Amino acid sequence: MAKNRLGLRQLKLLFVKLILSLFLISVAWVLVYRWVAPPATLHMLKRRAEAGAAGKEDPSIKYKFVSLEEMSPQLPLAVVASEDQKFLEHNGFDFDAISDAFKRNQKGGRVRGGSTISQQVAKNVFLWHGRSYLRKAVEAYFTVLIEVLWGKQRILEVYLNIAEMGDGVFGVEAASQAYFKKPASEVGRWEASLLAAVLPNPVKYSARKPSGYVLSRRVWIARAMGRLGGTTYILDILPAKDEK
Repeated sequence: MAKNRLGLRQLKLLFVKLILSLFLISVAWVLVYRWVAPPATLHMLKRRAEAGAAGKEDPSIKYKFVSLEEMSPQLPLAVVASEDQKFLEHNGFDFDAISDAFKRNQKGGRVRGGSTISQQVAKNVFLWHGRSYLRKAVEAYFTVLIEVLWGKQRILEVYLNIAEMGDGVFGVEAASQAYFKKPASEVGRWEASLLAAVLPNPVKYSARKPSGYVLSRRVWIARAMGRLGGTTYILDILPAKDEK
């Protein structure tokens, strides 16, 4: 009996050490990416593998990380207007949007998500894509971590760099060069809203040859950017030089 209790105590201790180790590793990982650009994401690697398997002529991934200082302020405003208008207000989760998505999904049809920009960053940078409850739980955990350890400015900066904006095209710099032949720093309001318009499905929708749906969505986003107050809406999280 004493041996059984000792074995159970050792098992509990081992479990606690494992949980603590995973916690410390995850915190260290998040802190590294607070200052270091992610070299790639699992989604990028997956898309590269899919392109290679499909025999594409150029299966390479287009990705170049740039700072917010190197982006037009129209770009962060466009993705906030398009993807998460409560980004500056919530702590990582928009429970109203989650509830609305759940109700709509209960009715059937196309599955809708209620993920915030923070949740999308947590998923795309640290996790795999999927719909399991385990992945959603780990996503929520990393969402809390980046909200606490990164802050809104870094979250938005990373999102603008790792979001897929075309088939194998990741981030605003690669997208701006591919579609507009100019750097992200020179992108205007309508160009920014066009990039944001393809985010729901960057493989199906194209910024190079936009469909009628994409063009109408671009108009909606551009108007939403204006309703939010323009770039003054995100002034508090823009780099210091843009606040002047």
